[in-house]
Amino acid sequence: MALVKYNPLRELRGVQEQMNRLLNISWDQGLAGEDLKEGIWQPAVDIYETEHSIVIKAEVPDVDQKDIEVLIEDNTLILRGERRQEDDVKKESYHRIERFFGSFQRRFNLPANIKQDTVSAVCERGVLTITLSKKKEKDTMPKQIKVEVK
Repeated sequence: MALVKYNPLRELRGVQEQMNRLLNISWDQGLAGEDLKEGIWQPAVDIYETEHSIVIKAEVPDVDQKDIEVLIEDNTLILRGERRQEDDVKKESYHRIERFFGSFQRRFNLPANIKQDTVSAVCERGVLTITLSKKKEKDTMPKQIKVEVK
């Protein structure tokens, strides 16, 4: 069962991130516009299915719980948040910055058999676990509607 629509440009994003690291481009030095800077990183996710649920695990280290938002809209799970850069260390003190900071957003198309009112999200040790309960098979079976003739 495919939960994520295939996006051929996704692989290019990884190549772009590797090239940026290789060339040591600092987005904060004004080499790119603010629109390119946003969404430069996205948390890695694992999605798996059990008998009774679909589970999404997202890596969100150093993201404050209050900066994470999980919502379902039009059968799409939206995960968004922000990883803020530490203010206690001045930029001049850094020897190297390889982690990305800023806002992120991920979208996942959900199958029709999800109970949207029983979704749970727990963050532990930098991993956000979103559990989506599945409807029972009898709830998702097609129902024949009798057509009355008048």
